[in-house]
Amino acid sequence: MTIDSSWKPLFDKLSINIDALYSDTVYPPKELLFRVFEMNVHDINVVLLGQDPYHRPGQAHGLSFSVPTGMVIPPSLRNVFKELKREFPTRNYEYKTGNLEPWLKEQIFLLNSSLSVVENKPGSHMKKWEKFTDDVIEFISCNNKTCVFLLLGNYAKNKEKFIIDKNRIVIGVHPSPLARGFVGSRGFVGSSVFSKVEEKLNKEINWGI
Repeated sequence: MTIDSSWKPLFDKLSINIDALYSDTVYPPKELLFRVFEMNVHDINVVLLGQDPYHRPGQAHGLSFSVPTGMVIPPSLRNVFKELKREFPTRNYEYKTGNLEPWLKEQIFLLNSSLSVVENKPGSHMKKWEKFTDDVIEFISCNNKTCVFLLLGNYAKNKEKFIIDKNRIVIGVHPSPLARGFVGSRGFVGSSVFSKVEEKLNKEINWGI
């Protein structure tokens, strides 16, 4: 794993003791902690913000919402796939895995607000990472004038204050089956958030995997 040099101003200020974080059983594996930062900040098309890595063995691998091939597709991601198939029926998307690595080729930046988590303790590292990942969002906003930020759920929606150009934001309900929608919303499935992202980008994204 190599962090792209475009992130150097941010990582020069990183003060988190990574070795200390991993004194517990922590996910994702240390070598995948900064995996999403292999992408150049100037190349990003879409920022898809998650909250916390998956906290059970074998699930988290450094990309928000994604799980390695062979793992059961999580409920939130199943709803993401359901909505993509509903929005783009002529593209014939089929989703046999929850591994979103192919989305990296489309320059989709799969960022979690917390980059790590203690096993079976969701949110356990959020306070350690939140300042850094808030800075990441602001850094992208300042250095990439064309990407679109897809903010799903109330937690992600609160991050819009770090984005300079509000016209580059698409807000939607969280895809979790347990999520409560905004007042007047129909829920995640039926929200057409991915079509809205493509409209703002003025180009088609291959959401297939």
